[in-house]
Amino acid sequence: MIESRFFREDCYIGGDWIDGPERIVVTNPASGKVIGSVPNLGRKETDDAINAAHDAFLAWREKPAIERANVCQRFYQALMDNQQELARILTVEMGKPFKESMGEVAYAASFFRWFGEEARRIYGDVIPSPWSDKRIIVTKEPIGVVGAITPWNFPTAMIARKAAAALAAGCTIVAKPASQTPFSATAYGVLADDVGVPPGVINIITGTAAPIADTMCENPKLRKITFTGSTKIGKALASKAMQHMKRVSMELGGNAPVIIFDDADLDRAVEGALISKYRNSGQTCVCANRILVQAGVYDSFADTFAAAVAKLKVGDGLMEETDQGPLIDELAVRKVERHIEDAVSKGASIIAGGNRHAKGFTFYEPTVLRDVTPDMLIARDETFGPVAPLFKFHTEEEAVQMANDTEYGLASYFFTKDLGRAFRVMEQLEYGMIAINEGILSTEVAPFGGVKDSGHGREGSKYGLDDYINTKYALIGGI
Repeated sequence: MIESRFFREDCYIGGDWIDGPERIVVTNPASGKVIGSVPNLGRKETDDAINAAHDAFLAWREKPAIERANVCQRFYQALMDNQQELARILTVEMGKPFKESMGEVAYAASFFRWFGEEARRIYGDVIPSPWSDKRIIVTKEPIGVVGAITPWNFPTAMIARKAAAALAAGCTIVAKPASQTPFSATAYGVLADDVGVPPGVINIITGTAAPIADTMCENPKLRKITFTGSTKIGKALASKAMQHMKRVSMELGGNAPVIIFDDADLDRAVEGALISKYRNSGQTCVCANRILVQAGVYDSFADTFAAAVAKLKVGDGLMEETDQGPLIDELAVRKVERHIEDAVSKGASIIAGGNRHAKGFTFYEPTVLRDVTPDMLIARDETFGPVAPLFKFHTEEEAVQMANDTEYGLASYFFTKDLGRAFRVMEQLEYGMIAINEGILSTEVAPFGGVKDSGHGREGSKYGLDDYINTKYALIGGI
């Protein structure tokens, strides 16, 4: 049990706190200890939540933009005023270092501030008419009830990125968090009460994913589904949703390359690759999954990078000195082990880490592999753990080919001092997001999303409202 008024072990539907006969137990990955439990709700409760959201939508969509904006701004302030309490809940249930959790809460808050500002800028158009006696008007309207399914790796931020856009657009939302990290989500119910969100505008439901997702797909009152998670599940969910013509947004898996050219600032490249790879123990969809290093600097980069990785402090996220916390569960550790074993069996060498950590549970040593080749499992599969594989390339063309040789297209990174190369490579990389000479690219003011099997739709930025809005054309005659 966490001592905080934001720690709730029930669900938030229609402004009320709802229990259930069955429970899902939640444990702390750093200790294996039980934190608490949440209701295992199903189809009926999901329908109840959708009905509550639909009833609330009828009034919420009529609110002037300034009123919706003010609610979002109050949400921003409430998150920031309670940043430490919310960050502690996040760290205890998910495991990431407290300093990262503090950053995530601030990141979550930034979306409410941003979309609160954008709520007042959802403009329509007057299109020049081809007829002298007719006028063409284009208006934008909220799409309706939104179903959001969010992952465990950023449980506070992922709900905010979806809910803030929905509320600003005039939509209402039913959010289903991952069962490993439900308490960062149920905290939003407390926050909603605090900031005066009308009952039913925000609903939080926990339970087994399949019946909740199926109900979201089938209930005609829910008009959009937004999902962040694996490509396999995202494709299945999108297929079901489109059978009922739901609008869908999919932020799916990645296989992010980091390209280190031989003209790069190596110190900056090491720092950027380090933070990209090991933030959140490598459990991010945009983290470095393949580090491609040009032959001329391969050895020096490998040595410097491995030395920096060896200095990372592994431990409980609540300890101030911790740089890397535990992995989310035992299955995550086993996947890391499979990737390392496969790579080593095919000729890769471990130059840092490579073992479960002495702390036990799901802690794993920050690891670096060199002499990795494209035929290894780690080159194709998203590791989602603290393992950095180093690949060697010789030419710019080869680097681009290697980077694009994947079905994914979410995030990519490269380091160079050559301005011409920066533009050439940026334009040739098949990714929705590209960072040049930087290791982190997420911000509320820029569009977040991918291409190819990494999904479609964008979150954040002015483009983030598009998926929550219907565009309506009106022709006025008889003028």
